[in-house]
Amino acid sequence: MKVSEKQQQVLVADSQFLITESLRYILKRKGQFIVKKVVTEKSELVKTLKKDDISLLIIDHYQIDFEGVSELKEIITSYPLLKILVITNALNKAELLELNAAGIRNIISKSTGEEVLHEALEAVIKGKKYISGELLELLFESDERKKSGEEPAQLTNSELEIVKLISDGLTTKEIAARKFISYHTVISHRKNIFRKLGVTSVSELIMYSIKAGWINTIEYHI
Repeated sequence: MKVSEKQQQVLVADSQFLITESLRYILKRKGQFIVKKVVTEKSELVKTLKKDDISLLIIDHYQIDFEGVSELKEIITSYPLLKILVITNALNKAELLELNAAGIRNIISKSTGEEVLHEALEAVIKGKKYISGELLELLFESDERKKSGEEPAQLTNSELEIVKLISDGLTTKEIAARKFISYHTVISHRKNIFRKLGVTSVSELIMYSIKAGWINTIEYHI
């Protein structure tokens, strides 16, 4: 499936080694893409965009030290011709809508197959919208839960894991080591969790989590 006659200069922003190496391999095999650089931090990303003629950014904003989707929106504003494909592990409906509101039109799950990745690449290069099937199903499931009166989850699976690790007393560095992600990524997750839940301290977070049923009160004592 041909994407474009013009070779695309690609910047990959993700701290997961297996993901970045897989993308290198797949994009190289297609021939229409050159992975110019792989970055794991925001500072590297900004520096590369300023220095190199990047046409496509493939990014998991949860795996680098972004404060949130607002920073992706800043990139869109600064580089209006830059094409962006978000590829991530887990999103909820609110986050999908937030990405869409920020101008992100191409989003796929990391669990998707190679064929879907090819379809997404073709769509983003042609300026078309593409959201993978798993994420579209999430939107429909969220609507069904809303109709039935069931409250949709406010946090992603990764964020829920971090909440539980925080409640176990692990430090930010310990959480980063346990989940094999960077210290800055954990900080970014913490900020997102606190913002979403409207809490300002770890004790408030734990109380919220107990009420929500995320933490077993038998295992955790205040």
